[in-house]
Amino acid sequence: MTKVAIILGSTRTGRAGERVARWVEQAHKRGDADYDLIDLAEVDLPQIDEPFPPAMGRYTHPHTKQWATSVAAYDGYVLVTPEYNHSFPGVLKNALDRVHAEWNNKAAGLVSYGFDGGVRAVEALRPVLGALQLADVSATVTLNLRTDFADFGATFTPGEHQGPALTAMLDQLLSWSNALAQTRDSAAPAAS
Repeated sequence: MTKVAIILGSTRTGRAGERVARWVEQAHKRGDADYDLIDLAEVDLPQIDEPFPPAMGRYTHPHTKQWATSVAAYDGYVLVTPEYNHSFPGVLKNALDRVHAEWNNKAAGLVSYGFDGGVRAVEALRPVLGALQLADVSATVTLNLRTDFADFGATFTPGEHQGPALTAMLDQLLSWSNALAQTRDSAAPAAS
């Protein structure tokens, strides 16, 4: 079965993202994939401290090797991100940049939140995902702090239109994840 990681890309105390990620986790009810939540606050990766560029795949630190194993285990990802200063959080950039080949030829769906739905975080993420050969699907979920939250994110009550938006994004994500599995299989070195 297709495996999808829901990556919570905020570590801020009192973050609204935890409620958003738990809402995205309802995807497991679909029964079409295995969905796991990965909270970057629990992964706790230090800033990049590897002596070699990630594209070389020569990871030396145990925390990087563990992260590489975690990322490699999935066929697709849902990135849950706030918008900070017209972009996405540094902790998410650090997690993306730390490994390379483990992301290649896989798909990503984006769920953003912020005063304007986090759309600038999504736009900032797209070229980064492309550089990692991670195909981002066009359907996104953009949650507005004015209409989908109350008390500056303390309460999360997504609008009725958000459920269908999540479904559309997950449908595309699974379609692309499954299609790219064939690409990964054909690119894998033959066993001797």
